Amino acid sequence: MADRRHKGRTGQLGAWGEDAVCRFLEEHGHTVLERNWRSGHLEIDIISAGRDGIHFVEVKTRRTQDAADAMESVGPLKQKRISAAAGHYLRQKHPGDVECFFDVAAVTVGAAGAEIEYIPQAFVPVSL
Repeated sequence: MADRRHKGRTGQLGAWGEDAVCRFLEEHGHTVLERNWRSGHLEIDIISAGRDGIHFVEVKTRRTQDAADAMESVGPLKQKRISAAAGHYLRQKHPGDVECFFDVAAVTVGAAGAEIEYIPQAFVPVSL
């Protein structure tokens, strides 16, 4: 598991956002299985198990002043990389059929605190 807390302010902000999303997921009945799961150069921010299956969650943490739409940051190339990583994870850890979902969590940090926009089933991968 990679620890981005030591990679400067951006890494610290990203790790803080991932912590917040993990708490959010757990509050909504998920069990966090992995954080910053890697397979070679591929990475998935959070992998969780919900009642409906396994969720692969991409987390985007932004400051209010530079906030952009989360889905703009998760374009076709990023989706392909997440899908490829998910395929590796499923073959290693969950062989057989399992329902899986590709979600995006946008964490916006501002003066009033943090706001999480969780987008379940944000995209459907072309293939695993």
